[in-house]
Amino acid sequence: MSMMESPKTVGGFREVHGKPVYGVEVYPQTRCSHWRGPHDTIALRMKCCDRWMACFECHRECTDHPAEAWSIHERDQRAVLCGSCGETLTISEYLDASSCLHCGTRFNPGCADHYHLYFEMES
Repeated sequence: MSMMESPKTVGGFREVHGKPVYGVEVYPQTRCSHWRGPHDTIALRMKCCDRWMACFECHRECTDHPAEAWSIHERDQRAVLCGSCGETLTISEYLDASSCLHCGTRFNPGCADHYHLYFEMES
């Protein structure tokens, strides 16, 4: 499927490598209506609801609760899904990498601006 293929329903989910990824207009590699660039290829498992979400804005629009960040002590949790190959990464692996450790797909470096929304960061 191409990146430009029609997304799943607004506010629904799309199966991405066998995992339901929730969000607004979720595309095959986990892109959404908010983030559609070539390097926007991850989904995050939210601590608060244990759902794979395309982005924090999708979580805000598609749920009825505030997001909760994973604590520093939970960096071993597999909470990052590579939309290109379907492998899951631990939080530590993701934070320490600029691309998927399994397939080499580059991650969007701009995502670092939002880490604090998903992960407790050291001061």
